[in-house]
This record gives sequence, C-alpha cells and structure tokens, in this order.
Amino acid sequence: MATEQPLPRRERRPSTSAPIVDIQGSVVPAGISRPKHKRTFTGFGAQEIKSIEASIPEPQREAWIKHQVSGFKDKDGFEQEVVRHVETTLARSMFNCDESAAYSACSLAFRDRLILEWNRTQQRQTFADSKRLYYLSLEFLMGRALDNAMLNIGKKDVAKAGLAELGFRIEDVIEEEHDAALGNGGLGRLAACFLDSLASLNFPAWGYGLRYRYGIFKQEIIGGYQVEVPDYWLDFNPWEFPRHDVTVDIGFYGHVHKDMDESGKTVTHWEPREVVKAVAFDMPIPGYATPSTNNLRLWSSKAASGEFDFQKFNNGDYESSVADQQRAETISAVLYPNDNLERGKELRLKQQYFWVAASLYDIVRRFKKSRRAWKEFPEQVAVQLNDTHPTLAIVELQRILIDLEGLEWDEAWNIVVNTFGYTNHTVLPEALEKWSVSLFQHLLPRHLQIIYDINLFFLQSVERRFPNDRDLLRRVSIIEESQPKMVRMAFLAIVGSHKVNGVAELHSDLIKTTIFKDFVTVFGPDKFTNVTNGITPRRWLHQANPRLSELIASKTGGHDFLTDLTLLNKIELYVNDKEFRKQWAEIKHANKVRLAQHIKASTGVTVNPSALFDVQVKRIHEYKRQQLNIFGVIHRYLTLKAMTPEERQKQLPRVSIFGGKAAPGYWMAKQIIHLINNVGSVVNKDKDIGDLLKVIFVEDYNVSKAEMIIPASDISEHISTAGTEASGTSNMKFVLNGGLIIGTCDGANIEITREIGENNIFLFGNLAEDVEDLRHAHTYGSHTVDPDLAKVFEAIEKGMFGDTHDFAGMISAVRDHGDYYLISDDFRSYIETHALVDEAYRNQEEWITKCITSVARMGFFSSDRCINEYAEGIWNIEPLHADKSADGVRADLEL
Repeated sequence: MATEQPLPRRERRPSTSAPIVDIQGSVVPAGISRPKHKRTFTGFGAQEIKSIEASIPEPQREAWIKHQVSGFKDKDGFEQEVVRHVETTLARSMFNCDESAAYSACSLAFRDRLILEWNRTQQRQTFADSKRLYYLSLEFLMGRALDNAMLNIGKKDVAKAGLAELGFRIEDVIEEEHDAALGNGGLGRLAACFLDSLASLNFPAWGYGLRYRYGIFKQEIIGGYQVEVPDYWLDFNPWEFPRHDVTVDIGFYGHVHKDMDESGKTVTHWEPREVVKAVAFDMPIPGYATPSTNNLRLWSSKAASGEFDFQKFNNGDYESSVADQQRAETISAVLYPNDNLERGKELRLKQQYFWVAASLYDIVRRFKKSRRAWKEFPEQVAVQLNDTHPTLAIVELQRILIDLEGLEWDEAWNIVVNTFGYTNHTVLPEALEKWSVSLFQHLLPRHLQIIYDINLFFLQSVERRFPNDRDLLRRVSIIEESQPKMVRMAFLAIVGSHKVNGVAELHSDLIKTTIFKDFVTVFGPDKFTNVTNGITPRRWLHQANPRLSELIASKTGGHDFLTDLTLLNKIELYVNDKEFRKQWAEIKHANKVRLAQHIKASTGVTVNPSALFDVQVKRIHEYKRQQLNIFGVIHRYLTLKAMTPEERQKQLPRVSIFGGKAAPGYWMAKQIIHLINNVGSVVNKDKDIGDLLKVIFVEDYNVSKAEMIIPASDISEHISTAGTEASGTSNMKFVLNGGLIIGTCDGANIEITREIGENNIFLFGNLAEDVEDLRHAHTYGSHTVDPDLAKVFEAIEKGMFGDTHDFAGMISAVRDHGDYYLISDDFRSYIETHALVDEAYRNQEEWITKCITSVARMGFFSSDRCINEYAEGIWNIEPLHADKSADGVRADLEL
C-alpha cells in the first residue's frame, strides 16, 4: 500500500532536566526575507519552478550561474577531474592508485558530466509538462555503464588518451566494473535497450525497477554443476544516487473495513499489518549524441520502524532487534526468489507489489503537482507493463483512485485502462503468472476485492454481448475456478490495458489465435498489435565491436548509422570489394582470438581461433533446447570417434560454446548445464579428437561477456521449439556483428530471414502450426526416437559422460514422456543442417559474402524503430528536444 500520509512517528520524550522555553519573534534582522526551498518527493512542478526562479534576486542568480560546474571538455580537463577524484574523493595519490581506483575516478568524472545533463533533462521535461512514459520492468540488464557513458557522450578517445598519460590502459579500467545485477535474460536486456533508445530519441521517460542487492546470483561451475552464490555487485557503484528523501510506505496483510463519509458515500479503508519503506535510488541513462539523460529509478526495501530496535537489544533479544530490517530487506535482495516453496511464492508477490506500489505513488505525486483534473491522467501518463510481473499496478492505481482520491468506479476504471499498455513475452502457459486467491487474501486483501470487482464488471459486459456462451465466461474469467482458485495475471493485464502487444509477428499472431483468442472475440482485434523487438546498435555494435563499427562508418559516411540503422544497407555496395572483405575477415579473426584468450584464462582449455565458433548463450531452459544442442555435439563426437585418422583430417574443426544461468529451482535446466560440462571434460581431453571439437561452458554469462562472445561468433544457435520463443533479441545481436544463424522458424528468426534472405540463414525443424499435432501423436500414438539420437542416449547411459542416473530424467523426457519440446522430431533436420553449415564455412569467400550481406540488411532491428512504434501506436508521446542555444539553469527555465 502506498499511503497518502506517512505513518506517525513515536514522539521523543523531552529530557526532564532541560528547561522548556517557548521562543517567539523573529531570529533574523527586520526586513530580510528569503524564499524557503522545500523539496518535495519528486522535485518542483512547472509553475513552482517559475515562481521560485522569479523570486531569486538577480545577483544570486548571476553568482550561481557564474560558478556552475560545466564538466570536462578535453583531455586536460578529464585528467584534472580524474586526479581530483583520486586525491579528494578516494583519498589516494599517484603512489597507490591502481586500476580499481582509476576506474572509480574515471567513472566519477564521467558521472559528474552526466549529472549536469541529467538535471537539465529533468528540468526540461518538468517545465514542458508533456506526456511522459513510465516503463515498469522487473529486470533491467544494463551491463557496464562506464564504456556506455564514454561512447554516448562521445569522449572515449579523450578518456583513452587521458588515462594513457596517467599510466593506465582504458581496457583495463573498463574491466574493473561489475555488471549491474538487475536482470537475467532477454526481458531485462530489452528493457535496457529501450531505455537507451528513449533517451537517444529524446522521449520523456522513466524506468522503474527493483534495486536487487544480490542480483539473481553469481554462477560458479563446480564439478560440472551450477552453484549459486551472491553477486556482490553493489560494493562500489558510482552510477546510483540514493534519494533518502524519496521514500514511500508500502503495506501488506491486515484487514479491510468500510465506513460512510460525510456525504453518505461508502468508503473502503485498508489497514495493513506490516509496513515496509521503499527508498529510491536513481541511475542516469544517457542518450547517444544528445544531451537528453533520462532516469531509471530503483526501489530498495527498508524496515519502516527503523533498522534497529534498541529496547529489544537492551533486553538481550539481539536477534529480533534487527528482525524487522532483515525481513524488509529480503524484498529487494534477490531477483526471482525460488518459488518452489509457499514462502517463496509469497516473497515474489510481495516483491511485485512493493515495486509497483512505490512506483505508482511516485507517478501519482508527480501528476498531482500539475493540478490537472483526474480525467487528464492518461493524457499525461503512459505506463507500459513489461510482461505480467507489474500487473498489480493496474489494481493499485484503481485502489488509489477510488479509495484515496474518491473517484467513482467507472471513472477510475476508464482512467486505468487508458493509462496502461501490456507487452506479452511468452506463449508458454507456465510463464503466464498465476497466484492463488488464498495468497492474495492473506497478503493483499483489498487488492483481491478490487480484482473480484474488476472481474465481475468485465464478465457482466461479456455476458451482455454473448448471452448464450457460458463457457466463454469461464475461459476469460480473471479468476480461474480451479483447486485452489487462482488469479490469472495475464488476463488481468489484458482487461486493464488499452493495448496488448506481442514482440514478433509470429508471436503476435500466436497469442491472438491460441492463449488469448477469446479476448480477441471479446475486445476485437484492434486491441492487439505487434511491435517486433529490436536492439540498440550503440551497445551491440559500436561498443561491443568497435573495429567493425569503424569499418562500417568508413563506408557509410560516418556514424549516422548508429541512430538510423537502415543506413547499413550502404555496405552491401562493398560486398565484392577485396580490401573491405579482407578487413572484415581480420576483424572477425581478432574477435575470435580475444575470446579464445578469455576461454584459456577462465577454463584452461585451448581453442583454435581458426575453427568454426558455434555459440548458444542465453537463459538455460528446456524450450530454448540447449539439450538438443549438446545431444548434437555428442553425435558429432561419436561420429568423429568412429572415423579413421585419415577421415578425421578432412573434417572441419569446431568449438561449441555455451553460456547461461538456470533458475535455482529448475532441476532439468541445471542438469543440462551438468551434461554440457561433463561432455566438455571428456571431449576436450580426447587426444584422438584434438582441435576437431571443443566444448566450452562460459561461467556466469552476463552482458559484458556477451559483448565479447557475440562479435566472435561464426554461427549462433536459436533453436527453440517452433512457437515457444516470443521473439529473441540475441539472434539480432549475432547477425548485426557478422555472424550467421542456425535456427527454427520461431520468434524473430522469421523476420530476420525475410530481411536478410533465406540464403543467409540456416533454418531447420518443424513449423509452429505442426507442433500441437506432433505432441498429440506422441501422447496418443506411437513415438519412436530418431536412430541417431538413440545412439546418443546409449552413450550417455553407458556412462561415457559420468553418472548415468544424473541424466536419466533428460532422456526420459524425450523417450518416455511425450517429448514435449520435439527434440527427437527435429534431431535429424538439425544434424543435416549442421552438415550444411560445415560445407558453407569451408567456402570462406562465400561465407564472408553471406555475413556482409546479412549485416547490411539488419536496419529494421533497431530498438529506435521499436520505440517510435510504441510512441506512435501505444503511448502517444512526443520527443522533447533540448535547446542548445544556452547553457545552465536559466536556459532550461526559459524554454
């Protein structure tokens, strides 16, 4: 609960020995008055800024503007800032300044510069008072901030030269930064790309998320197994700003009662039993080559009663003296706490409500400062729900409007629906969140009442339109009449939003024809739309692959392609240019050498950079089918072992590279990781095979490792069962960096194929429209395992790769339990397509042609294009450009 008033604090008892004096009268000389600056939770409103600006005397304004910080502009200015921060902020000197201290000082120098643009951007947006977007995502997989800030500000060369003069390599300094552990997979990375594009395109927007103290976890591989340990990424984070004055009290549990107000209207009151304090932490999000710097606000949880109960401590109850604080901090401790236990489920739901309630309190406060009528709320505020995790925001806004602001139900609901948009990211039933009614009743009793009311009014409207279809009511009800009863969050998100979008053309068609087809019947097709995902070329080309970015810039007339990715098409004119092709191949080889060095340093395995690098890096999940990949690797290994030495000499060397985390409670995914590592430990030591096959698992895969792996890829695997991957964005990153794809006709692979041409992608496997028929045949007909796959299973069961019992479940899922993800059905096609990859890679001239052509045709897959589509079709927001004619506060105030 976000209460309108903070809870009353216990008054401190006055000392009995101190005199009580009632002082009256002025404490300043007569005739002197000074405006008192009182900070509100979210700063000043536009009108307040005007009046305060007018009230500040001219000499004070001139003095302020005269001494405003401007940030470094050249190498000497940068060096001065770095040395100042080393000596004063870090209290070090040139005698004990190591790479870690250099990173800290360098980050602070760039941060200082960003803050100036950040403040001006917020002032500009507040003063313009235009519609603003709020992007709610449980994950923001930001990656390293320093390199991104250097490139977006356009001062990386300055920093490189300055650091060199001070005795440091810029690469070593950048390596010191921990990745922000605010996400896990594509959902979080998409959110990060969107924030980059929103700032680069000058849209007024804020991101809202949770400040996870330990991220999801840091992955270690011990004895072939994934082991989860805390990720202490917040030990030093110069990119966040604690806002201890921006706090919100959030309630849980308790009871609900109704009263009559003075006018005789029934008013509902929720009295929570437990209150937790949300504290804001802000991170600047710089745009590329623009002064716009937007904000990402993350909430951290604290005990509302304070960190420490002195009375309990003094009474000897030491553990419970900090119990409130420990219980509160668990809310923002870990991303996706294991929900295999009921307490884990409660913590997840608590986490989601805590975050959306704090965010909405912030958003509503900001709107109320404008003193507009409530009906104008959707004209000023757009909220996008990134998947089902923030769906409680719909219920919370309705609660705020009817319980706290006194609006009538219909008026409030109209505001809610016109405010929210919902992005669906999956068609997998298990990923469409459902929470038990009993858990809701216990944790959020008032919200459950509102959900039931929303459902009642919705079902009444459906019944009026479809009076003879009782089964339709059951199918679309937000409350699932199961044992136990469940709240279907995806259905609530659809009912409470004015637009629902999928993230690839196939996915958007699937949600309309499968999981949400009844809602298309109810609402009509116009409520459902498609926005195919994209990636930011600033990070995924310019930052991750700087040499390739510079080569492209040399042929496209500069770096404009980083803000208009369609300009990549110019490089297709050079596809037959010998010098261009030579440089292209050299850059790819250098990227592979860099990755090979990392593999050697981290795993001890030596890989040949001239081999084909075959990469699958993403979240470990059965539907993404890393098990199909490793079964294919085992098949390749068995085939090589069966050859004579002469036959082996004719084979193409390959390095199979895996990376990704399995959810702590996902047993099967963790066994897939175990099998990959066990296969690697056997294959990598086999002297008969040598360099012909290596199997590598990259530990603790994250954005920074992706920036090294993706540019080194020759072929990348996007092999989900057709119809299960909503879009995928790593497929776009690999192709943008000059790698080719082997994949199924799923997600964005289909649109990538349409853009780059069928000759430049290796597709295999069954189509989405055939999947259900195949699954039905497996269950009710005969199901035989592919003969070559059966040989793979036989090798595993003979103990070739360790204890056979470890992998029995993985084999049984295919052989005995219906093969839900169609591993056997697609295995033959998969192996044959890999043979085509080998054949194509042998012809390096043709391969390079495919790579260059593919990159040239990737212009559609920019997150800038996505954001423009969202802005026009869903959010109805306009960009707000900076006035570059003046500098400082006055320039912003005079806009």
